[in-house]
Amino acid sequence: METKKLSISLLVVLFLILILQILSAIDFDPYRILGVSRTASQADIKKAYKKLAREWHPDKNKDPGAEDKFIQISKAYEILSNEEKRLNFDRYGDVGENQGFPQQQQQGHRQFHPFHESFYFDESFFHFPFNSERRDSSDEKYLLHFSHYVNEIVPDSFKKPYLIKITSDWCFSCIHIEPIWKEVVQELEGLGVGIGVVHAGYERRLAHHLGAHSTPSILGLINGKITFFHNAVVRENLRQFVEGLLPGNLVEKITDKNYVRFLSNWKNENKPHVLLFDHMALVPLLYKLTAFAYRDYLSFGYVYVGLQGTEELSSQYNINVYTPTMMVFKEHIDKPADVIQARGMKKQLIDDFLSQNKFLMASRLTSQKLFQELCPVKRSHRQRKYCVVLIIGEGEKYSAGYEAFLAFALANTKDTVRFVHIYGSYQQEFVETLRMDRERFWGKSVVVILERRNNAGRVLFKALDAPWTGSKEDNFILLDLLDQLRTDPGILSSDIVLPDLNDELAPIFFLRWIYSAVDYISDGWDNLFHSNWREMMPLLSLIFSALFILFGTVIVQAFSDSSEERDSPPSKKEEPPPKSDKNDTSFTKDNRVPKKGFVEVTELTDITYTSNLVRLRPGHINVVLVLSNPTKTALLQKFALEVYSFTGSSSLHFSFLNLDKHREWLEYVLEFAQDAAPIPNQYDKHFLERDYTGYVLALNGHKKYFCLFKPHRSEEDGESLGSPCEDSDPGETRVKFSCNPQAKSVKNKLNKLSLWMERLLEGSLQRFYIPLWPALD
Repeated sequence: METKKLSISLLVVLFLILILQILSAIDFDPYRILGVSRTASQADIKKAYKKLAREWHPDKNKDPGAEDKFIQISKAYEILSNEEKRLNFDRYGDVGENQGFPQQQQQGHRQFHPFHESFYFDESFFHFPFNSERRDSSDEKYLLHFSHYVNEIVPDSFKKPYLIKITSDWCFSCIHIEPIWKEVVQELEGLGVGIGVVHAGYERRLAHHLGAHSTPSILGLINGKITFFHNAVVRENLRQFVEGLLPGNLVEKITDKNYVRFLSNWKNENKPHVLLFDHMALVPLLYKLTAFAYRDYLSFGYVYVGLQGTEELSSQYNINVYTPTMMVFKEHIDKPADVIQARGMKKQLIDDFLSQNKFLMASRLTSQKLFQELCPVKRSHRQRKYCVVLIIGEGEKYSAGYEAFLAFALANTKDTVRFVHIYGSYQQEFVETLRMDRERFWGKSVVVILERRNNAGRVLFKALDAPWTGSKEDNFILLDLLDQLRTDPGILSSDIVLPDLNDELAPIFFLRWIYSAVDYISDGWDNLFHSNWREMMPLLSLIFSALFILFGTVIVQAFSDSSEERDSPPSKKEEPPPKSDKNDTSFTKDNRVPKKGFVEVTELTDITYTSNLVRLRPGHINVVLVLSNPTKTALLQKFALEVYSFTGSSSLHFSFLNLDKHREWLEYVLEFAQDAAPIPNQYDKHFLERDYTGYVLALNGHKKYFCLFKPHRSEEDGESLGSPCEDSDPGETRVKFSCNPQAKSVKNKLNKLSLWMERLLEGSLQRFYIPLWPALD
């Protein structure tokens, strides 16, 4: 009897939940959300969607409910823009997705059960009060949304690893691992690990993007790369999983035999070196996480003081073996530049200590990024930052001058002055811009005081009148100039624009390609043993497609060769081509061998739009150049030269978009790029006059995102246009585009496009996601 009552109670509860689900579905009216009538045309629906999407886009609307509103608008447009979905909604009120039933069965199912077909059962169907309260109380501050994940979490994963849990309502396994998850989160978050929670019922797009097809799932994110956790959910396994995400060469084990080599390597790496002395046999996880966060600025070593072979090291630096000690060494290895000791090393203490010791006393400028950090742009009168730059050569000949400059920097450390040096042989363009008298300073060291004024390269500077030798007189002159800067900043009288520095320590493109290939192979090997069949399908499809193409090509080639040998007539001596009139140039044009720089570029039209973008194969990207009729010839010529070295990749396609024909499509796509195209409050007379020629979009049709290249604009584009035109072959008929100053100025828009293409292949460009590709009409 009691069992019967329990069954009836359960049925009543399920019925009430079903009623609530029905009411929530009825509340979702795509016509009401977009503000259109049920007889609205597709043009009216599209116009209403574009207006609302501009207003409620989370990147432009800071209202707390903007993201939810934008999701509703996108869902409503997805339903009403598809005629089949719109018809289903008008007939049955169906706002859900088809759950794997064949179309004929679904239609037949709707004929007999139209009410039930509008709702489907999954993990997010049951929303019990206690379940929602549990999720809100424990995971609310860690919840991730798609835009937040793409724009903030992924870039931040290059500084610290993230541990992300995929959960859902009515998931008993999720409840089972909750105590362990809370304990691990409390420990790892204090060490510097990022924590995230994705609710699959509310963030299906993000869960699908992460590849999580079941709940609960736990994954790690580091350097933008996702790794799934496959072991038992216990504290030690999760801790080892996070530690395994980190690179293995972050911290070097230091003993009496190698500490001199380690500390002396500051000159090659251009970094301070950090030593942690502790009595633990294994490197603490906190120290590994710290080394990962500061790996671009510092090199880390670990000394196990309880190990035999570290006595000399401990005695030389007077180490207390019972207290963890951290030392920073800069240019001098016999004495640390800074030291901290604490029985309980906390993350905040270590961060404060290392952030004050990120640079050497006189760092070498090896990249533009380092130059911008060491010599920041002036923000106000009180925040002036001066850089004292020693331009020097490499070798023993210049060592005395460098040591004198370093001693001066150690004796005159100030918050407003930074001392740096630069090798003239590595940064010739930068150095030649600063040297005023080349004959006087040729082969000699020079000291320059400069102040950066903007990010475009404008600086004010003053060079010492005499070459730098490191004598007492040179020290007095430099000290006097620095004292004058306190009261009279106007002594920096020279005003120039400096070029960007070369990245001296960056790996070459071939090595970056090898690193990417190794990562891809390791991911495939891991998926082979741990992933389910749904995750393995893209990899298996790629393997079988490659094998099919390979064997198919071999077979076709074999048959074609045999048929040619069988059917070919005896060879005859080739007859010379008939002589033609002087005015007849068709033979020369038709038989001209394609020159280097030839790239096949197709126009993106309504005919080629579906095949080149909407149905582009997974992993393929279409690089689209935006041009207009007047700039078409010049931009295409420059575009071909910039992307020619990347045409060997079969996953890249090249197209161009005519701005005069498809401006509306481009405006719509650029709205999803942050600050790429400012959206006016209303269409004014200047709306159609914005110049987008020279923009390049890398479109991934399968994953619905794009990367954006903005034209390189310089104030000097029009200055150096008087160079003479050269024609390598006077007898060849060709159009001299370079002789046209306007064409040359247009070509300058695509400067540095090849560097942008390298970052595109590396996957380091920012991605802008779009809910649905618009029609090219």
